[in-house]
Amino acid sequence: QLQASGGGLVQIGGSLRLSCVTSPRTSSNNAMGWFRQAPGKEREFVGTISWNAGAKYYADSVKDRFTMSRDNAKNTVYLQMNSLKPEDTAVYYCAVGRRSFASARTSDYVYWGRGTQVTVSS
Repeated sequence: QLQASGGGLVQIGGSLRLSCVTSPRTSSNNAMGWFRQAPGKEREFVGTISWNAGAKYYADSVKDRFTMSRDNAKNTVYLQMNSLKPEDTAVYYCAVGRRSFASARTSDYVYWGRGTQVTVSS
């Protein structure tokens, strides 16, 4: 069970923090990922974090603006989004990896949460 939250409407240059709460059974030793899907586009990779937060990777489009973190004691993964742009507008999804290592491949994720809408307006 995954529950993402924190989306909303924000102006260009603003910030949002997304959260994704999982269950210990599904995420404690697994990598986590964030993906997004804009209208009319395919789902794309945003960021990934290994099970112990030792490795993090981001899409080039969000690097230096977005930061992932996780609190395994709370079974929660976060996506801090700064300097938001209109092209960041999308539904954001969190996902639980099949294994402990971080991955950008959709096929490496087994559980997907319901998305949360992020809209960046001018």
